[in-house]
Amino acid sequence: MKNIRNFCIIAHIDHGKSTLADRLLEYTDTVTGKDMEAQVLDDMDLERERGITIKSHAIQMAFRRGDGDYTLNLIDTPGHVDFSYEVSRSIAACEGALLIVDASQGIQAQTISNLYMAIENDLEIIPVINKCDLDSAKPDEVEDQIVDLLGCDRSEIIRASGKTGMGVEDVLNAIVDRVPAPKGDPEAPLQALIFDSVFNPFRGIIAYFKIVNGTLRTGDFVKFVSTGKEYHADEIGVLKLQMSPRKELSAGNVGYIISGIKSSKEVKVGDTITHVSRPCEKAIDGFEEVKPMVFAGVYPIETEDFENLRASLEKLQLNDASLTFQPESSAALGFGFRCGFLGLLHMEIIQERLGREFDMDVITTVPNVSYKVFDKKGNETEVHNPSGLPEPTLIDHIEEPYIRSTIITQADYIGPIMTLCLGKRGELVKQEYISGNRMEITFDMPLGEIVIDFYDKLKSISKGYASFDYHLHDFRPSNLVKLDILLNGESVDALSTLTHADNAVRFGRRMCEKLKELIPRQQFDIAIQAAIGAKIIARETIKAVRKDVTAKCYGGDISRKRKLLEKQKAGKKRMKQIGSVEVPQKAFLAVLKLD
Repeated sequence: MKNIRNFCIIAHIDHGKSTLADRLLEYTDTVTGKDMEAQVLDDMDLERERGITIKSHAIQMAFRRGDGDYTLNLIDTPGHVDFSYEVSRSIAACEGALLIVDASQGIQAQTISNLYMAIENDLEIIPVINKCDLDSAKPDEVEDQIVDLLGCDRSEIIRASGKTGMGVEDVLNAIVDRVPAPKGDPEAPLQALIFDSVFNPFRGIIAYFKIVNGTLRTGDFVKFVSTGKEYHADEIGVLKLQMSPRKELSAGNVGYIISGIKSSKEVKVGDTITHVSRPCEKAIDGFEEVKPMVFAGVYPIETEDFENLRASLEKLQLNDASLTFQPESSAALGFGFRCGFLGLLHMEIIQERLGREFDMDVITTVPNVSYKVFDKKGNETEVHNPSGLPEPTLIDHIEEPYIRSTIITQADYIGPIMTLCLGKRGELVKQEYISGNRMEITFDMPLGEIVIDFYDKLKSISKGYASFDYHLHDFRPSNLVKLDILLNGESVDALSTLTHADNAVRFGRRMCEKLKELIPRQQFDIAIQAAIGAKIIARETIKAVRKDVTAKCYGGDISRKRKLLEKQKAGKKRMKQIGSVEVPQKAFLAVLKLD
């Protein structure tokens, strides 16, 4: 056990952690020859295309040096703020962390928040400056930032490059020398922490675990503590590039267990595995249920695909524990699900995966956040969907979630960033210089304001330099109104939103203008209206497509033409009464991109 090292890699998005992981695997001969490709651990096509890690991956390496053979378990983690839950789970299964900082970008917001998470779990931190081969690299400046942040010695910081392989041996030696070996007693009752699970269509659910105490052998009768279910361990083993079966695994090891589990409800990430005959006294603590931040309705385009969509979401939930969903129905879109996501990138990824992995075409409604609604009697209800709001006369006040956000940027972009945040009803908490030309600004902002297009705007006004991180702070009373969109007097519930009273008129007007461009013309006039309660605040009209019924009359009496026009008018009137307006998918998406 003294030769085992469990470590993870934490960094801001796009600081080169997957590339550095490739070099570590290459150096230890874990991956050779034809298996070697860029981003080995990112096994989804989506991850490779976008160059981001979505799901954390575990892999075992064997490292040999003069004083013996070492087993290194690496858990690669995502860098985007939406996937910080994946990071927290990986950190819980490790004793050390490589903190990777891009030599040209310096420390960014996500680096700091992941670092605090690692320090809370008492991990040994090894700072690494990556991309030192770039012409734009500023390793000395970045070293100053790391020393300020961590308070470590300069000699502890390793300079490396994932591209050229520089410094890889130093990183491996530092892991062996600085990361402590796992503590635990192989003779104690079994206690293993599940930190991830994946779905395999042939073998059911495969759970990844780290053994804290005890020993697990193939064929053992085990119990999952929080669900109380019992299984036989059909196969256990360690995670190389493929799964590699073992007869037994003891304390300190990271591995997988296959026990023929069929249902997603039976495996909870953060659960403890123990023996049925000799159970451990208490489960491993330190895991909280993930809280979704952003809610949106997901509906199948064809109503009969509802059950397929349910099955697809359940399978996705196995690979992504942070997705939550419950059935709901909408007058405009039929039956679907209200899904909870960690953020907008997460929502986009889930939509994309539904299309690629399960061939599901879905319509997604406007994303919103959860609000607390207090009625006149003082009762509190949580509302995820504008259509779930009680009557305005019954509501005493509504509280909306506020986030504490940290933006790290160069001093040149402070003005436009401040304007953006204040325009989103942000309140400045503090601003301070971190080092040189870099500033950290802290804002309290309503989550509902940043959920649509805040991140994109921040990136464009700062030319990509500003980095953004946030966590839920508290709920505050707010003057919110429900904005309905009516087509020919009928409310389209999928387009209704909760918005702040000050923004409602402007937002309603822009929605109507946008819908006028997107909804195709019909044989009759279509009125698009934005309303708050019974009060109409904006209107646009889509003119009818008109057929010239008088074309065949050349000359002749005017009454003949009038008769044809009257007949057409009566037809149009009847059509307007029974005609329905189809809202295209583009219209739902356009609402997200309102500028």
